Amino acid sequence: MSSAVLPARQPIRAGAGAALVEVVVPVYNEQAVLAESIRRLHDHLTAELPFSWRIVIADNASTDHTPQVAAALAEDLPGVSVLELDRKGRGRALRTAWLRSDAEVLCYMDVDLSTDLNALLPLVAPLVSGHSDLAIGTRLARGSHVVRGAKRELISRAYNHVLRVSLGARFSDAQCGFKAVRADAARRLLPAVRDESWFFDTELLVLAQRDGLRIHEVPVDWIDDPDSSVDIVRTALDDLRGVARLLAGARLLRFLAVGVCSTLAYALLFLLLRGPLGAGGANALALAVTAVGNTHANRRLTFGVRGRAGLLRQHALGAVVYVLTLALTTGALAVLRALDSAPSRTLELLVLLVATVCATVTRYVALRTWVFTRRAPFVMPDSRPATASAGR
Repeated sequence: MSSAVLPARQPIRAGAGAALVEVVVPVYNEQAVLAESIRRLHDHLTAELPFSWRIVIADNASTDHTPQVAAALAEDLPGVSVLELDRKGRGRALRTAWLRSDAEVLCYMDVDLSTDLNALLPLVAPLVSGHSDLAIGTRLARGSHVVRGAKRELISRAYNHVLRVSLGARFSDAQCGFKAVRADAARRLLPAVRDESWFFDTELLVLAQRDGLRIHEVPVDWIDDPDSSVDIVRTALDDLRGVARLLAGARLLRFLAVGVCSTLAYALLFLLLRGPLGAGGANALALAVTAVGNTHANRRLTFGVRGRAGLLRQHALGAVVYVLTLALTTGALAVLRALDSAPSRTLELLVLLVATVCATVTRYVALRTWVFTRRAPFVMPDSRPATASAGR
């Protein structure tokens, strides 16, 4: 993803004949609840949303009577349409619906309407005004009210903790089925989102965060659907595989690229300084110079930190990592000298490079968990909880 700065955000308005807000409801074999949920959503939008809108029922190749129910709703309710897909996958349904839409704000919600609909206006308003690029409902922030079992609560909190530790996520709830995105941001992000199923949400948010987009959080009232057909264990495993893919495909590769460049620079400096300073002095100075460059490059390229905030602290902690690397390489030189009192410069350099490579894992862990940790969230939470509706 590019890290280029987006142009200034402007309030958005619907074009002639187009809806400003589109709400997509992905469904698969939901004939029992579809009609009641869509009518309830339609009534709420008609009464409460001060923007033009439409509802799109995205049918994920249902095998029951869901397509017939959806078609009847589209015939009966103005502003409701049906999108038929020939394959399953919530991510695939959202991608297809959003890319074909002419609306300026693209939303989705789960068909069970577990999230109280009073949160919808606080969700879309920051996108319409230009305040934010994406907005998510969160069940894990102060002000939210959640009714669900201990098992689902534990899994949800554990998963979001994994996202914070492994991917540096600064949003609190990746899985809540209640999200919105500006159309321009969606067109920017969707080509890079690979998942077609449940991990779609998480991947979209992670890529948005990496690209510097603003994510708004809305605490919601949420009641668990006890009849949900989602396989929690399978979904969790798929999500963890997605996390591993994002981790391996982005930050780790950037870290390795920086490491290769640093190692080449270190080798060149060592060879240039070996004559006047000796092996120990050349190693210390070459490591010091490349450590500063390595910390700065990882700060910007690997961990996406911009500006001067925390700069001195991060370089100071990077110096501590340098001391650990210096101790390891100096020890390697000492062992070499004990085995060979007059080693060649090539052998010295080879031993030092091996020791430096061994220190790379420690360096990455230290940079990720210690040097470039973020103390404050990037997201902008809405401190006003969406109150429960009378129907709840």
